[in-house]
Amino acid sequence: MQDLLDYGNGIHAFDSGYVRPDLAAIHLIVERGRVALVDTGNNDSLQNTLKALSRLGLGPDAVEYVILTHIHLDHAGGAGAMMAAFPRARLVVHPRGRRHMADPAQLLAGVRAVYGEEATARLYGELLPVPDERMIEAVDGLELDLAGRKLLCLDAPGHARHHIAIVDERAKGIFTGDLFGLSYREMDVADRQFIFPTTTPVQFDPVAMHASIDRLLTYAPEAVYLTHFGRVHAVLQQAAQLHRLLDLFLEIARAADAQGAARHEQIKQGLTDLLRDEAKNFGCLLDERTLLELWETDLELNAQGLGIWLDQQAAHK
Repeated sequence: MQDLLDYGNGIHAFDSGYVRPDLAAIHLIVERGRVALVDTGNNDSLQNTLKALSRLGLGPDAVEYVILTHIHLDHAGGAGAMMAAFPRARLVVHPRGRRHMADPAQLLAGVRAVYGEEATARLYGELLPVPDERMIEAVDGLELDLAGRKLLCLDAPGHARHHIAIVDERAKGIFTGDLFGLSYREMDVADRQFIFPTTTPVQFDPVAMHASIDRLLTYAPEAVYLTHFGRVHAVLQQAAQLHRLLDLFLEIARAADAQGAARHEQIKQGLTDLLRDEAKNFGCLLDERTLLELWETDLELNAQGLGIWLDQQAAHK
C-alpha cells in the first residue's frame, strides 16, 4: 500500500489500489479504537485496508461501520469482502442501495453494460452479498455513534439517487463520495487544488447536484473528503467552481447537435477542451498528454452521463 495519510482529528486515508495510484481513496475515521470506514474500492482493496488498520495498531474487530457514499462499484465493489472480513461491522448504505448489496447481480449487469464483460471481471471479480441483517439504511438525518463521535448521514442526490454524504461535526468535515467532484493530487499547484465535476451515468441530475452541494455548505465544513482523491480545502471556493463548471457542462451537452455516437464525441470533445482550458488557467504543470491520460476515463464517463441526461430531458418534454 502507499502512504497512510493522517489528516488529524482521527481521519486517515489510503489508496484503495483501484486501477492506478491516487485514483480512489478509502477513509478511516478512528475514535477510541473504533473505526468507521468510508467507501471500499474493490475486492482487492481489502489487503490495503488490513495493512492500514495494522499500521494504526488495529485489527478487523475494530471496524464498527463500513459506510458507502453510493453503490457505484469503485466505491462499493469491496463491500461484501470487507463485511466478511470485519465480523463486528454494519454496512451503512442509502435505502435505494440496500437490495443491491444483498444481491449484487443487477449491479454487475449495469457495470458490464458500461465497461464490458472482460473489464468488469478484471476490475471487480465476484461480488459477495451482504446479509440483510447486517445493513443499516442511511436515511436522511441518520446519526451513527462511533464511540461517542456523531456521524450524520445526509441524502445527497445529484451524482446518483443512491448517494449520501457523511458529516463529521468533530472534525468539521464532510465525506462527499463523488458529489463534490474529482480532485486528483497530480493536478495540485503549491497548496491549490484543481476540481472538476463528475457526471457519470446513469442518474446524473444537475438540479439535485447544485442543491446538494449548497446543502453541504450549510454545515460550514473546513474540509471535504473526496473518494477521488482525499482531503480538499478552500471549500467555499471549490463549491463555486463546481457550480460554474457544472453549468458549462450543461452548455456543452445542449450544444451537441448530432445523435448517437457523433453526439457523444461532440460532448466528449467539448469536455476535453474545457478541461484543457481550466488546467491551463489553473497553472497545471502536467503536459497535455499526461493530463488527458489522467482524465481519459472520467471524460468518457462524464460524456456518457450527459448524453443520458439529454435523453431524459427529451423524454419529459
